[in-house]
Amino acid sequence: MRGDDSNTGQLFSYVDLEARVPVGHPLRLIRTIVNDVLGTLSVDFARLYSHTGRPSIPPEQLLRALLLQAFYTIRSERQLMEQLDFNILFRWFVGLGMDDLVWDATVFCKNRDRLLEAEVSGKLLNGVIAHKKVRRLLSREHFSVDGTLIEAWASMKSFRPREGGGDDTGGGRNAEHDFRGEKRSNATHESTSDPEARLHRKGNGKPGRLCYMGHGLMENRNGLVVGASVTQASGTAERDAALDLIDRHRRGKHRITLGADKAYDVAGFVEDLRDRKVTPHVAVQNHLTKTGKRRKTKIDARTTRHPGYAVSQRCRKRIEEVFGWAKVQAGQAKTHFRGQRRVEASFTLAACAYNLIRLPKLIATSP
Repeated sequence: MRGDDSNTGQLFSYVDLEARVPVGHPLRLIRTIVNDVLGTLSVDFARLYSHTGRPSIPPEQLLRALLLQAFYTIRSERQLMEQLDFNILFRWFVGLGMDDLVWDATVFCKNRDRLLEAEVSGKLLNGVIAHKKVRRLLSREHFSVDGTLIEAWASMKSFRPREGGGDDTGGGRNAEHDFRGEKRSNATHESTSDPEARLHRKGNGKPGRLCYMGHGLMENRNGLVVGASVTQASGTAERDAALDLIDRHRRGKHRITLGADKAYDVAGFVEDLRDRKVTPHVAVQNHLTKTGKRRKTKIDARTTRHPGYAVSQRCRKRIEEVFGWAKVQAGQAKTHFRGQRRVEASFTLAACAYNLIRLPKLIATSP
């Protein structure tokens, strides 16, 4: 007998969200780890909110929603709320019931300053790395570091002289400006939209863009991020950030190795690593200079003769997978925020989401 294709609706609906999510769904393990970490941050959350007045949206739910935004490449927080309204899986992960109303997208704007003040993104990443199910997956001796450009939320037309001037021709929102013959540099110009963004180019022949620089410290065993930061873009930012990440996230006094590309083959940086008991597994940059002389390097046979050097050079390239996922999936290619602190919080949360999305398979296959 053929069924009737008619929808009469129901007056009452008894839907158990827990029963609707498959037992083997990857988000189940991710949610367990996230809840454990958020539980350790309860004291930090309590300091951010007043103990009187109307209850706010729980910060735990806000953070779970932001992780979903990175997992599923949702363009904006407004679209995230639309998805949360009808997606049963999203409601279950965030902690909303079927009849609970979703909040307005502006709630994220109002609570972001609170979360920035407590550096919640960094604490969430550190909590995931320190989780009992994740600790055994990490290497404590072999690491890699690299940096990537994050395009700022500012137009090149906003890059104006600090002392004023540079008037546009014509009117309207999209007024024209003639930059021909005008020399622009970070010393004399800054963006009126985002003063902390810096004009930078990736290499010779590449266009200059207003951007920030994101940095990641990765352990080499499974390629998980153990540290992330964002700095203003400059020629020395990668090396300065690498030393800062090592100082902040290194555990113990034992010797470690650090893999890096040719941009880190600078005498001062290599000496700083050795002073910290870090073996510099840095790619050798010995190309010919413009004068025809071979460029000198501090990486010699003391380092390159060991088999571990070649292993580090293979493993360090996996950090590009982190940056690729963060830019394509988590929307970090061009940030939606202004100011270094906000960009760093978003980038760090994306690094945390990258770790979480890989954990179900890693934990399932680990002995």
